[in-house]
Amino acid sequence: MDLFRAMQVFVATVQAGSMSAAASGLGLSPAMVGQHIAALEQRLGTRLLNRTTRRQSVTAFGASYVEQCRDILDRVAGAEREAEALQTEARGPLRITAPMTFGTEGLVPALGRYRARAPAVILDITLTDRTVDLVEEGFDLAFRIGTLPDSRLIARPLAPYRMMIGAAPDYLARRGWPGHPGELACHEAVGFAPSAGSPWRLSKGTETVEVTPARSITVNSGPAVRAAARAGLGVVMQPAMLLAPDVAVGSLVALFPDWQLRERPFSLVYDRDRRMTARLRSFINFAVAEFGASAVSVSEAALCAPGSDP
Repeated sequence: MDLFRAMQVFVATVQAGSMSAAASGLGLSPAMVGQHIAALEQRLGTRLLNRTTRRQSVTAFGASYVEQCRDILDRVAGAEREAEALQTEARGPLRITAPMTFGTEGLVPALGRYRARAPAVILDITLTDRTVDLVEEGFDLAFRIGTLPDSRLIARPLAPYRMMIGAAPDYLARRGWPGHPGELACHEAVGFAPSAGSPWRLSKGTETVEVTPARSITVNSGPAVRAAARAGLGVVMQPAMLLAPDVAVGSLVALFPDWQLRERPFSLVYDRDRRMTARLRSFINFAVAEFGASAVSVSEAALCAPGSDP
């Protein structure tokens, strides 16, 4: 016996006042309605309906039981509506991790536009330059910079991570304006700790230059590198989204905009076994539109010549 279906038939019979009326509403035969109720009574070990050839009436236990059935059926219907809403309406918690600089300068400032689309989604953002394990640490999505290893993650490619070289006007006034990338070897630089010892590689046409400026200071924070550059401590190579606002107001100067720096792949990743809820789908669509290959910020586009970005 399908207990849930039998409850539905019993409630419908009580509401309709007869088995034949209930059968018509349910699309069943009167005999099938009778079988459902008989099976329910056998399971419970007591009568639910008093039946005669002319009429039926609900027993005392049946009157109590029908209310409990209504409550159960209403709860199940509510759960089904909630499950359906999860697939059609973006709501509930969403855990996201992103690199510190991108998260601070790119992701967080854009979240107001996402919240306008999905106000019922509760965002939990963790910014870290450490590569987290999405499954083990309970994250739904991650932004990743660099080439991705083969894994169980699904990756949505975004616009390549773009770099820019810049320096403060007072630093350039003090140390001179480099006319060629090779001259950077004679300049001081503010290094970003994870890659402080790596040479800077610039290309223009068939010419490629690798240069390692002398580090005057090394820090492990992109915003701190930016602050040090504004303070005139040296030349920096940092993401364009980090330096572009300062270049726009003149506190930093973009150097060698017609040279190309190394590109870094940028992706949004999530576990392939993760259920595609409406909130997950809504954020993926937002991120691809906001940070995808066609999404070039106005500030960067105004500052960088075509083909000069990494």
